Amino acid sequence: MVTTLKPVDAVMVGFGWTGAIMSQQLCDAGLNVLGLERGPWRDTPTEFATGFAQDELRYMWRHHLFQNVSDDTLTIRNNLSQEALPMRHLGSFLLGTGVGSGGVHWNGQIWRFLPSDFRTKSHNQERYGKNAVSDYDLTVQDWGVTYDELELHYDAFDKLCGTSGKAGNLRGQIQPGGNPFEGARSDEYPTPPMKQTYGPTLFGQAAASLGRHPFPHPGGNLSQSYVNPLGCQLGKCTYCGFCEKFGCGNYSKASPQTTVLPYLMRKSNFELRTECEVLRIELTPDKKRATGVTYVNSAGEEFFQPAEMVFLGAYILHNVRLLLLSGIGQPYDPRTGEGLVGKNYAYQTMSSVNVFFDDKIINPFIGAGALATVVDDFNGDNFDHSGLGFIGGAYIAGMVTGGRPIEMMYTPKGTPAWGLEWKHSAAKNYLRSFNLSIHGSSMSSRGNYLDLDPTYRDVFGRPMLRMTFDFNENDLKMSNYLTDRTAEIARAMNPREIKENRRKGSWSVVPYQTTHNTGGAIMGDNPQNSVINKYLQSWDVPNVFSMGAGAFPQNPGYNPTATVAALTYHAAQHIIARYLKAPGPMVHA
Repeated sequence: MVTTLKPVDAVMVGFGWTGAIMSQQLCDAGLNVLGLERGPWRDTPTEFATGFAQDELRYMWRHHLFQNVSDDTLTIRNNLSQEALPMRHLGSFLLGTGVGSGGVHWNGQIWRFLPSDFRTKSHNQERYGKNAVSDYDLTVQDWGVTYDELELHYDAFDKLCGTSGKAGNLRGQIQPGGNPFEGARSDEYPTPPMKQTYGPTLFGQAAASLGRHPFPHPGGNLSQSYVNPLGCQLGKCTYCGFCEKFGCGNYSKASPQTTVLPYLMRKSNFELRTECEVLRIELTPDKKRATGVTYVNSAGEEFFQPAEMVFLGAYILHNVRLLLLSGIGQPYDPRTGEGLVGKNYAYQTMSSVNVFFDDKIINPFIGAGALATVVDDFNGDNFDHSGLGFIGGAYIAGMVTGGRPIEMMYTPKGTPAWGLEWKHSAAKNYLRSFNLSIHGSSMSSRGNYLDLDPTYRDVFGRPMLRMTFDFNENDLKMSNYLTDRTAEIARAMNPREIKENRRKGSWSVVPYQTTHNTGGAIMGDNPQNSVINKYLQSWDVPNVFSMGAGAFPQNPGYNPTATVAALTYHAAQHIIARYLKAPGPMVHA
């Protein structure tokens, strides 16, 4: 039996960054908003108390903050000729669950995409010719929104988080000490950059000696205490090194818990229900309008929640699956190129170089999620790609996110993977090793996509999501080129030796890489090339909005969170100013 509940103005499906930001904006506009989160409630003093927040076994290896894949998972394959099999253990990416979701366990690395990133297809064709984006079956496209349209919303997220950093382009004027390649900013970062420890300092000196342009990584690990525009207070980072995969018990990492929820939970027109999983979006018989969502709670009771607007704020994989399960939009078929839902799934193309010293002590345990010196000289189209045979790029970071003793043991090439010799090498190199991270783009291609698995089903009898993905030739060429550039910087640091960890072969779901899955519900300027418009509004069902990185038509060489937030603020502004006055499509094409 399904129980019908009292209608609300807006229902949020999932409650991480996007759900928190959109709820705050709509509640402030006077709407009644309900959040539905399938995971548990999480707050800082209860869940992330400093007595156990730094338990690496609990959080990294036993996945305390992450989705339990024995309860819900997806199937994985590299290409259409393979049979997809269920992912039985988290590896390549770590799916969050609970209030705050990925905003709890992220590193706090806050990036703005380059202006040219929003025009990937047109920009590269203008500069390098038509074949630059048609080789390797690339399906990249423009976003339908520009950097200039999003800049004030990037700034809003910086001010929400108290982002620590140094502007490189302030209102069109290049600033010393910042990133000279970034788009123009309307304001300086709210707090100054973190103090760089020995390793990042050495990296910056070596990079500068080669003519590169080092600058401090912008991040949500705060360099000083800060009170944001919602009145939420954050503390100063203590460089404990337990950011990524951990909650912060110190209130010094920006998250929904530290920046939005203390304000939002006091609102009388907001309600959050946890341990409630949305099964599908309900539609009118003509499938032109959503009437609400059906969900089930932890007791197995089923409810229909009527709503005037439905916002998908879960992780990209769950958002795309709900669109497919609900029959919103045509599923993508890579064989014919028809359909759009699930198209342009992309990831991130990562590699690294390890540096080992005899005469320098790095002390990697003094770290933070965004503690790094970075060069952006080879990201996006910041360098000439003529004759290189690829588009896209990466930032290179001399990064110390922490020296966690189980996860972060770097040993030189040729060291056995276990045994006494490995132990001696790990002990010798722990204090003297340093990782240079290469955070590369992922250009969408015809064969990489998401759909519903024809075989495997979940506990509710619904088809699981199926992921078909492999690194394409464009991205492997890019990664090799960037690894060479990084090795040059590594050698300029005058180490005892280096070890290049190149990206080669097929993508594997086993080793962790990034939790930066993108695409599948892509945005664009017309319903023939996209699932949603520039305001994250479904072309097919205009009172359904799909938020998050699923909107990305391809993935630039940056972490996605700030762009996810900027798109959410941008959508909220136009929903409040235009949609509420005249519900319906906000873009006519």
